[in-house]
Amino acid sequence: DSQAGSDRPCPEKPAPGSGCSHELKCVKCKEGLPVIVIRAGDAFCRDCFRAFYIHKFRAVLGKNRLIFPGEKVLLAWSGGPSSSSMVWQVLEGLSRDSAKRLRFVPGVVYVDEGAACGQSWKDRARTLADVKSILQTTGFPWHIVALEEVFALPPSVLRCSAQEPVGTIGTYKVAVDSFLQQQHTLVAEGVGGSPNSTPGEEQLSQPCTQDPQDLAGPPPADQTEALSRLFDSVKTLTAKEELLQTLRTHLILHMARTHGYSKVMTGDSCTRLAIKLMTGLALGRGAFLAWDTGFSDERHGSVVVVRPMREHTLKEVAFYNRLFAVPSVFTPAIDTKAPEKASIHRLMEGFLLRLQAQFPSTVSTVYRTSEKLVKAPRDGCASGPRCLLCMCLLDVDTAGSCGGGGALVCGSWGPAPRGPSAYSACR
Repeated sequence: DSQAGSDRPCPEKPAPGSGCSHELKCVKCKEGLPVIVIRAGDAFCRDCFRAFYIHKFRAVLGKNRLIFPGEKVLLAWSGGPSSSSMVWQVLEGLSRDSAKRLRFVPGVVYVDEGAACGQSWKDRARTLADVKSILQTTGFPWHIVALEEVFALPPSVLRCSAQEPVGTIGTYKVAVDSFLQQQHTLVAEGVGGSPNSTPGEEQLSQPCTQDPQDLAGPPPADQTEALSRLFDSVKTLTAKEELLQTLRTHLILHMARTHGYSKVMTGDSCTRLAIKLMTGLALGRGAFLAWDTGFSDERHGSVVVVRPMREHTLKEVAFYNRLFAVPSVFTPAIDTKAPEKASIHRLMEGFLLRLQAQFPSTVSTVYRTSEKLVKAPRDGCASGPRCLLCMCLLDVDTAGSCGGGGALVCGSWGPAPRGPSAYSACR
């Protein structure tokens, strides 16, 4: 793993003639022999590293308090290391052995992007078989959708819905008290299980459920062909990656709204968010970095995107998945085997990882900088025309400018075009 191996696994100057793990003791318990060195001087034994890793995940959720008890949360799983680790953190957090159990109700969604990467249906079917075998072990409700389904999305996905205010600490406490009271009432009436059980835990005791509308066979050939033509018409890899991200986001958010989920969890790690911050600056998206890299993203109205893995580096994720056998699925990405200078995303990734190899605080420094960004609407006003793709406020000062005029025209379209989808009108 090139990302995970960017830091050296041992201190730079170990004692002469001896292995690093036998000279060190666990930095936490001071007794166990370390099995992993995250940074020079930070050596952990297996049990302490597991506790450290889990605490990071729980602390991010507890500090922000945006996910209320009993709330339905959709886990966006790509099959990669970070999102796989996120799903397993939720799975462990719902178990009876967990000290502080999670109280929300999870589901998992997987987006098949094989058509955008030029894969044949035979290769995609082989990958989907591995995906289904892993999803079935979680016990969560799960949904598999093909990227081609963006052509069947309703026109409403391109309309900016009203932004809902994020709950405060006071409302969170009220929600917790109401949830506990409801649980005790159900137990007293003999409807629920034990008073300490959670909706997510009760869900784990039931057979895993699959959306009957999930991908059971190859998508329609005309949709696959349309998607291929769409990506072929985009000339640069940078633009293709941005297009793929936009389509994926719209598809996941639509799945969340359709199935009643109010939150979407993504597996963006600290390293990935640092790369995204630098990439956003290079792409001219600096005004919206607080939404692109923050813990929560409220741009999409009724569904809020949260990033609980943002404190974990890719190195920590890789070691945790290896030590505790977290399953994942490798799927070729749109930039697989592409040279470093093929896109701005790849260039920024290579730049940061090379710096991280020489200066181990690089990623954390960039990440901490992103935490200082404030989500403040321009001139203190959240109203105004928004971009139909990223749902951000249009960053224009005058309607007479070329870009501003075009954006306003797009935003002031009348009724959405009639037809099977919102995206089919753009083909």
